[in-house]
Amino acid sequence: MISPCILVCSIDMKTGYCFGCGRTRDEIAGWIDYSDAERQSIMDMLAARMETIERKPRRETRRQRLAKERQTT
Repeated sequence: MISPCILVCSIDMKTGYCFGCGRTRDEIAGWIDYSDAERQSIMDMLAARMETIERKPRRETRRQRLAKERQTT
């Protein structure tokens, strides 16, 4: 199953979007129940949503760290 989650789960109170992935709480909660087409439709909107969030995550996520470690080995 595709997922935009980067393990930074915190909601921007101004926009209602997750700082890590750009989804709303309802989208995150219902993700497993969505069809692949519904998930893709939401994922197509995430880049634009992320542009509306003022504060970006500052820490390196676990997923990013693991990806770096895989690249160096």
